[in-house]
Amino acid sequence: MAEIKETLDFIVQSIVPKDTQVSIEEKQEGELTIFEISAPAEVTGRIIGKEGKIIKSIRNILNLAFPQTRFILKIKD
Repeated sequence: MAEIKETLDFIVQSIVPKDTQVSIEEKQEGELTIFEISAPAEVTGRIIGKEGKIIKSIRNILNLAFPQTRFILKIKD
């Protein structure tokens, strides 16, 4: 499971400006893994993107890279 979290962290860090504090928490609920992304309010929009296009793209990349893993991405307020 650490690989998917590392990949998600790499993608998110590539999107946000350098030296921005972004943390990713991982929770297990049965077979489902929940990733909660915490970021400053001014950066959250960059992660979500217009009409959610960037976060959807991140989900698609992770689904293609880790097809055997069931997960949910959440943005913490």
